[in-house]
Amino acid sequence: MYFSGVFIGIVAFLCIGLFHPVVIKAEYYFSSKIWPVFAVLGIAFILAALFFENIVLSACMAVVGISFLWSIKELFEQEKRVEKGWFPKNPKRK
Repeated sequence: MYFSGVFIGIVAFLCIGLFHPVVIKAEYYFSSKIWPVFAVLGIAFILAALFFENIVLSACMAVVGISFLWSIKELFEQEKRVEKGWFPKNPKRK
């Protein structure tokens, strides 16, 4: 049996679970202006995935990279959720 696909699926699931609170905290402390950091990290992980011969490691790196890029969209949506009052606004930030 081959468990590569299952392992990649688990990594994708963990990335979704990990990036959800990361986006919330990033928006709270830095606002959505931190999106370039997510973009650089996302591109870096995707480019790094191109250089791994191991398909599982390459796929996992790509999943992390895409998760960073998807988080950019979520940062801006989180900002809207804060404006609606669904999440707390950082009182130290104007």
